[in-house]
Amino acid sequence: MPVASVGLKSMSLPEFGEPTVMPLIARSLHEARIEALVALAAKAGLDGFAVYGDREHAANVAYLSGYDPRFEETLLIIVPGRQPTLLVGNEGWGYAEICDGPYERVLYQTFSLPAQPRDRSDALPDILAACGLRPGQRIGAIGWKPFGAGDAGFGETALDLPSFIADTLRALVGDKGAVVNAANLLMNPTDGLRAINEADQLAAFEFAATFTSQGLRNVLQGIEPGMTELQAARLMGMNGLPLGCHPMLSAGRRAAYGLPSPRLDVIGRGDPITMAYGIQGALNARAGFLAEDASDLPPAIRDYVEKLVAPYFSAVVDWYEAIGIGATGGTLWQAVHDRIGDPFFGVSLNPGHLVHIDEWMHSPVFSGSEIKLRSGMALQVDIIPATGGDYFTTNIEDGIALADDSLREEIAARYPEAWSRIQARRAFMVDVLGIRLKPEVLPFSNIPAFLPPFWLSRNSAMAVARR
Repeated sequence: MPVASVGLKSMSLPEFGEPTVMPLIARSLHEARIEALVALAAKAGLDGFAVYGDREHAANVAYLSGYDPRFEETLLIIVPGRQPTLLVGNEGWGYAEICDGPYERVLYQTFSLPAQPRDRSDALPDILAACGLRPGQRIGAIGWKPFGAGDAGFGETALDLPSFIADTLRALVGDKGAVVNAANLLMNPTDGLRAINEADQLAAFEFAATFTSQGLRNVLQGIEPGMTELQAARLMGMNGLPLGCHPMLSAGRRAAYGLPSPRLDVIGRGDPITMAYGIQGALNARAGFLAEDASDLPPAIRDYVEKLVAPYFSAVVDWYEAIGIGATGGTLWQAVHDRIGDPFFGVSLNPGHLVHIDEWMHSPVFSGSEIKLRSGMALQVDIIPATGGDYFTTNIEDGIALADDSLREEIAARYPEAWSRIQARRAFMVDVLGIRLKPEVLPFSNIPAFLPPFWLSRNSAMAVARR
């Protein structure tokens, strides 16, 4: 049945609960992932891999090895038929041991922070040679960014590694070899290894998303005018899980920029406000006004819900109802732009993307995309209007997974606590919000599609009416 209308509805947001069980990725799964990458090496004409990571770009090396660099750079060398080698600096040495990944540690002190000791490690060319890299080879370098057709002038030899590593690799393989960007083997939204997740990984993402979404829920339930941004952000209850991005919360003039961190600025009644909280594996965001109802807004924008929020929520509903196994990314893009493609809404970024250890891994969602969504994908509804005016914005960012019958059965059997939360969220979205979900859509958020335009009206959010 078609959507008749969307509008504000009084509702009680259920308590979906927080995890008491933490899913962990076993060493055997990292071994299987490395084996899968090695199997791709022959098809890609590669003799080995150099996988780079640092504090901001940890996802690829962490996916393969379980080691996420903290203060330093790291390099994971993978050569078929050899034990992988993980190069770490002084502070990474002990931490790499507790990560218990399928690698041999090698100390390379140049990865250490400035002025720390550099008296106990060999030169980088010698270490790489000992790992099995040699002249004439074709090495796949994996940083954190695959380049595409829109990146003018950057071909397969364009690398996103620090030059002291890239230059050393190129000198080692020589004129008869090559070092090429192989990030797409992991990150391509069509067939990259990280595009499809195992049950354990999806359970870990759900674990993360429960805390990030609950953090935003805490703000929505507790924020009051007169609080500072820092006081409001404290309501998130951040618990020490590793961040995937800086926490964001800003109100008033800065809110339109979305990305600022909180300050001691006082939040006033009627102020626009936005917030986001992301840890590795999940991010959630919301935006609206710190208001009781439209009467708290300037007279010129008191049609905020009708003009911006209602069409936006309709687009989100269409996105949720279109997504499923076999749907194309272009279908999702079109569903959104059919509703809010007008320049007033200012939607310019991809309305949805793959989420992983890094918040934005890649996206199959763009105009004309024929990439079919598959079981095991973890995706984010991420539709950001930017009016550039007094209407400000509205926003839902929540994570979901797609899982076929067998994957759903595996998650339910091995992670019953997470499965119970997922089923309760589905029931809320269907029965209270009126969003029709395909069976394979698994919501990971404790505020699933919950969109209150006015944050002081705690139990009033957008919902669907049908005929």
